[in-house]
Amino acid sequence: MIPVTELSYFGEQDPAFKILKPWWDVFAEYLTLLMVLVSMFGGALQVSSGQILCIPVPEGLSIQWNHTVLEELNLNVFPAGFQTGLDVQQYYLINQWCYDNAVIWFSKYFPYLVLLHSLIFLISSNFWFKFPGTSSKIEHFITVLGKCLDSPWTTKALSETVYEESTTRIPVVSESSTDQSLSSINSPTKVDSSESLSQEIDFSNDVHKADKVSLMSKSSSQVLKAAGGIMVDNSSVKILDKKEGEQAKSLFEKVKKFRLHTEEGDILYTMYLNQTIVRTVQSVVILVYISIFIPQMCNNIHCIDALHITGFTDFFCIHGLWRMFRMLSLVYISAIVLYSCTCLYTLHWILYYKLKEYSFENVRVETGMDDIPDVRNDFAFLLHLIDQYDKLYARKFAVFLSDVSENKLLQLNLNHEWSQERLKQRLITNLENKVEMHLFMMPGIPSQVYDLTEIEVLKLELIKGVAISAAISNLKMMKEMWLYNCSVKVERQALLFLKENLITLRVRFGIADEIPPWIFTLKSLRELFIEGQLQTDSKISTALQMFRELPKIDTLHLKTNITKLPAAILDMAPHLLCLIIHNEGVKITSIANIKKLFCLILLRLLHCNLERIPSAIFSLTNLQELDLKDNNLSSTEELASCQNLRKLICLRLWHNNITSIPVHIAKIAKLEMLYLNKNKIEFLPPSLFKLTKLLFLDISHNHISKIPPHIEQLVELQHFAIECNKVTELPENLFNCTKLRVLNISHNNLTHLSPSIGRLRQLQLLDLKVNKLDKLPIELGQCTSLRKNQLIVEDDIFKTLPLEVREQIANTISS
Repeated sequence: MIPVTELSYFGEQDPAFKILKPWWDVFAEYLTLLMVLVSMFGGALQVSSGQILCIPVPEGLSIQWNHTVLEELNLNVFPAGFQTGLDVQQYYLINQWCYDNAVIWFSKYFPYLVLLHSLIFLISSNFWFKFPGTSSKIEHFITVLGKCLDSPWTTKALSETVYEESTTRIPVVSESSTDQSLSSINSPTKVDSSESLSQEIDFSNDVHKADKVSLMSKSSSQVLKAAGGIMVDNSSVKILDKKEGEQAKSLFEKVKKFRLHTEEGDILYTMYLNQTIVRTVQSVVILVYISIFIPQMCNNIHCIDALHITGFTDFFCIHGLWRMFRMLSLVYISAIVLYSCTCLYTLHWILYYKLKEYSFENVRVETGMDDIPDVRNDFAFLLHLIDQYDKLYARKFAVFLSDVSENKLLQLNLNHEWSQERLKQRLITNLENKVEMHLFMMPGIPSQVYDLTEIEVLKLELIKGVAISAAISNLKMMKEMWLYNCSVKVERQALLFLKENLITLRVRFGIADEIPPWIFTLKSLRELFIEGQLQTDSKISTALQMFRELPKIDTLHLKTNITKLPAAILDMAPHLLCLIIHNEGVKITSIANIKKLFCLILLRLLHCNLERIPSAIFSLTNLQELDLKDNNLSSTEELASCQNLRKLICLRLWHNNITSIPVHIAKIAKLEMLYLNKNKIEFLPPSLFKLTKLLFLDISHNHISKIPPHIEQLVELQHFAIECNKVTELPENLFNCTKLRVLNISHNNLTHLSPSIGRLRQLQLLDLKVNKLDKLPIELGQCTSLRKNQLIVEDDIFKTLPLEVREQIANTISS
């Protein structure tokens, strides 16, 4: 139906508003048009024809004023006629006087009443199109909807979905379906081709021709598939140019803002409901009072002239338009009855159905875009209205509500923007000498990335809804992947590749539900890094319970907030070699069961607020490295049981509150690296220097004022750091450690440097800055491995060396 827009009030109504007029509103407008025609026809008759004809009746004559009164006057009383003696002007006068005083008001003003009612119906039915609080939302909705329908992206998105659903769809493993990540993918919904073709014929004239072509392609592809299994190539789908892509991106933002604005209230719903109630009440009132006055309309009228203007008192009058007005009244009543029925049906539709909620369930099934959100309030009401006009509109509009659709668009634009040459410029070599590609805050992965076969590490950060395609199998050298705050889906072929090739995986998440479930299937994974906040210990156990099925994992790094060691980690005991827990200051209250991890060779408990060294650690006889950084440790008495740590090579007790080094530390006979920096140690016990295999000793940032002469026992010492202490002099015995390569004694109170430093022939770095030195000994020239840029001292102190020594140290760089 084409609604009546020519009769809108206050100017011509926008024809685009017709999509918000359901069939009952259109039908009501036709009824209103019929009422207007009735009023116009009645008014034309009233103007063009004589209104009333009257003749006088002699005084004293008593007759019944009914439909036979004229016959009685002619046959019984005045068989030979009756001479009135009135002239024409007197007849004109009495006709008008009787019309004004004897005819009921309904017969006189019937055409004008109908016209007035019709105008009120027009106003009340279109009032929400003009009301300031609703008209702006409606105009905005119509504008955005029109652009969405005309956008080339609408056609492309729906076409790609059709191809995915009907022919060449590649199954993906979604992060939102943990239990079904490896199960069979749901088969696409089959649409009968005849139904699709019949629906195609009924499409609105406003539908873009390209959209029809895409949907016909859907029907054709399904017919061909059903007939012979022929796969349809979607290479003919139009590729958007840059301008069209930017326009589509702008549309996504407009739709999001409009949705946010309209879902805040229900003014459109309320206004439409109120105007429907007004129309219903108005039509019922009109129907009641017209039904009362129509029986009072009659042809024969008795007129009494009490003033005796013409000499007669009684007049017999005939209303010439009575019969026509009565017929028009019946037509008008019929129109009002139908109008009332439409209003009542509208009220039923508004009140019975949940118009403040709109579900895209059918659209999700039809298009395959399963992330289209349901909407509410005014946004939902507008979609219900356009569904009454054509359900195709909501289907097309939903494309711009889908994150999947938006990601496809962004991916398309991304491929245009990031050429292979530009991507090569982002390749870097990291600290591990691996070729790394870091993609940050992108809408997806540019397809050209899969052509850079030299990539060894792929880092994805802050990328939402990204899908890893099967083309990743081109990256034969890629063994490591980072997923930082990403929601990732992996195609089946891509997952098979990752299962066989991926060795290291780093995952950072906001909540536990964001951990991709497909990583549970990576059988070749050996190193796993998980970082994110978990509200309860049960969630970390749930998140890790599937990793017990990964037999090759030997390194597990957790950066989270657990309070006890999860049971899922203990299940990895037979093959877990390295465990690193960074607890971000949250206290771990129970760690006794860590002794079950008997294969551990590296254990790092960082920022766990332990306060004491857990005794269970000393049961790990295979442990080679222990790191207890930043745990508020104040005592190390527990090291009395350290004799079981026979294989311990590296011990890190840094960033704590330790005040003294226990004598039991000497029991760790094979210790090679000891970190005691950033504590509160005041002196070094002789037992420390019994660790004759020590290669690295860092006691910087403490309160040490003296270095004992026993340090000469550390004959293998290569790195000694004691900066930021209170040392006033270096003992001569220190220079017996001739294997020293690094000596850091900055930020102390040294007043002189012994000439014996010349014995440190292998010294490569000497840091002397911020001391109280006056000069440097000439024997520094004997440190043949020392370079100028590795002698860190103030320039004025360096200039105290003889010129030949300075030149010798400076020339060491060029040599």
